[in-house]
Amino acid sequence: MPNSKVTSIVWTERFLQNAISIKTYLISNFSSKEVDHFNAILQAFEIAVCAFHDLYPQSLVKKNIRRAVLSKVLSAFYRVHKGRIEVIALLDNRCDISNRL
Repeated sequence: MPNSKVTSIVWTERFLQNAISIKTYLISNFSSKEVDHFNAILQAFEIAVCAFHDLYPQSLVKKNIRRAVLSKVLSAFYRVHKGRIEVIALLDNRCDISNRL
């Protein structure tokens, strides 16, 4: 059953910059199919995290941050704060994330 305490989702400036740079990279190096797949992954994440904000495990580095592995190479980090979901960052899983959060 979905948790109804969360009222909204907020995309931080950092997340938006990460998403734009990834999308720009996909546009310049791949076909529109990969760009569409990227958009679909983000939409599915938004739907899932709004319905079940505690679906994804807490980060090992920072306990109030949750890490959602969206694909083999992509993770989103978010927290639930004051009745809303704050999506903090979108990062490539192939790099060391311990010093980036």
